[in-house]
Amino acid sequence: MVSAPVTNTPGSDPKPVKPTGDAINVHKIRWTKAKGVSKGKKVQLTWWSGVEPCTVLDRVKVKETAKKVTITLYEGASPKAKNVSCIMIAVEKTTTVKLKKSLGKRKIVDGAKS
Repeated sequence: MVSAPVTNTPGSDPKPVKPTGDAINVHKIRWTKAKGVSKGKKVQLTWWSGVEPCTVLDRVKVKETAKKVTITLYEGASPKAKNVSCIMIAVEKTTTVKLKKSLGKRKIVDGAKS
């Protein structure tokens, strides 16, 4: 039996992750925080997740309109997680996405809530 290490503890910074694009059993996941960074040209998202490789960020979908930016996170399991036991512990993760246009006064919306 193999278990993954705890990647962050309460009060520590969220773990930066990048989309893998190869996850299986993919589903939408809600994020807890979103803020404009790099002068509004990017959005940094934070959410609670599980440990890797059992839970990985597959992709991020961004839909921009004149009034809002809808961002949807998709998570799943890594294909490498087939014979791995993962501990059931919450891990705070973060990722940053680029926008086509600067955020400005547009509202950031969680695509997983709809």
